[in-house]
Amino acid sequence: MPECGESRFLAERAARLREAVDGAGSRYDYLSVLGTDSTGLGFGATPREKRAEDSRWSERGFVFRAQKDGRVVEWATSSLPEGDLAALVAERLDALLASAAGARRYPPISDEKVEAAWRSGFERDPFAEDPERVLATLDAARKAVAAASDEIVFSTARAEFMRVAKLFVSRNRTLSQSFVWGQAYLVAVARRGDVTKSAHESFSGLKGLELLDALAAKAAPVAEEASALLGAGGVEPGEYDVILTPAISGLLAHEAFGHGVEMDMFVKGRALAAEYLGKSVASPIVDMYDGAKGVDECGTYLFDDEGVLSTRTLVIDRGRLVAGLSDLQSALALGAAPTGNGRREAFDHKAYARMTNTYFAPGTSRLEDMVAAVRRGWLLEKMASGMEDPKNWGIQLVVSLAREIRDGKLTGRVAGPVVCSGYVPDVLSAIDMVSSDFALSGSGYCGKGHKEYVKVSAGGPYLKTKMRLG
Repeated sequence: MPECGESRFLAERAARLREAVDGAGSRYDYLSVLGTDSTGLGFGATPREKRAEDSRWSERGFVFRAQKDGRVVEWATSSLPEGDLAALVAERLDALLASAAGARRYPPISDEKVEAAWRSGFERDPFAEDPERVLATLDAARKAVAAASDEIVFSTARAEFMRVAKLFVSRNRTLSQSFVWGQAYLVAVARRGDVTKSAHESFSGLKGLELLDALAAKAAPVAEEASALLGAGGVEPGEYDVILTPAISGLLAHEAFGHGVEMDMFVKGRALAAEYLGKSVASPIVDMYDGAKGVDECGTYLFDDEGVLSTRTLVIDRGRLVAGLSDLQSALALGAAPTGNGRREAFDHKAYARMTNTYFAPGTSRLEDMVAAVRRGWLLEKMASGMEDPKNWGIQLVVSLAREIRDGKLTGRVAGPVVCSGYVPDVLSAIDMVSSDFALSGSGYCGKGHKEYVKVSAGGPYLKTKMRLG
């Protein structure tokens, strides 16, 4: 399997970056630089057009970080000027330190010696392929969706691939990584009389064009789902037994204990989870993780945007909340070990504590036994959106497709959209069955509030719990 090659842009500047850090480093208690070179391509096929374009997530630049007397400052630049780079870096950072005289002071940033590199593998390089062939593959999948049902009035297929390269240099660290991730979507829109409904299927992974091989098999199912939703009704408001598919389990993990345990929110006093560390927040059969290490999906990397090696953080251990997710500064402020979750939307954005791959661990139950255990409830199948309140632990998930369960059997009745809500500890404490199945999806992005988007994945097993539906 071929590997993602290193960035020529970064390789040609690596020596200058090392010289700048070594030359200016003695002026500061800590000095580092992160270089990024990310290039992406997007492809789309609709009935009216086929288009290839650059990804909006492409970026290229550098951010220098210095610490002196506890204060931390950063200077970002899209290019490295000619001349004495060490002197220029020192000039910019000294000016920032002078203007930050009253800024918060942190304990010293650790800088143990590490040298490491990682290159992801893939089967077919999306950046070497003729775009017309990629578009033809997407158009064929889109047409298969349209041909699956006379009720399909519109279909589209999209794909995006990113080649991400990063280089981190400090006085004691040299880290590099290059990897490719891909994502794709099939969308079907169905109409019956005056009723119009849509359905989608997503695909993702640390993959190249081989990702698109899975589209054809999902064309008919996504069309059938859109048609089924034309006859969908609502759910009578109330509390129900529910079974969450891996996609909805991931949405629950992301919203319930993703943002809520990002430790910069602990520092700001905006997360109730800070008061529950070491306490029970879920059923004893629940374990939950976040980490860029240990699984392969779109939230995977070797090191974060602050030069901290990735980890696999056990957030919930047998129902107890045991850890949060930190960027470097929140870890320093709280006296905690950094978890490798310091992430930037781009090189010229601030690093925040952010999720990577967030998921519930699998259990031992079988899906058929979980369904059989439900007298009156719903299988929550496809996600639409979610939101949470980390200050008060309220959660709301919107599911686009739910399947009714009565007396241990699926009735064939579907509903959608369905709004699912609850108090996070109540929802997690009510989990009484966890399947051995497991799946992750990384076809979306996550924002910090309304901004600062980064690539993440989420998932887990099937979970049986209770939620309020409406």
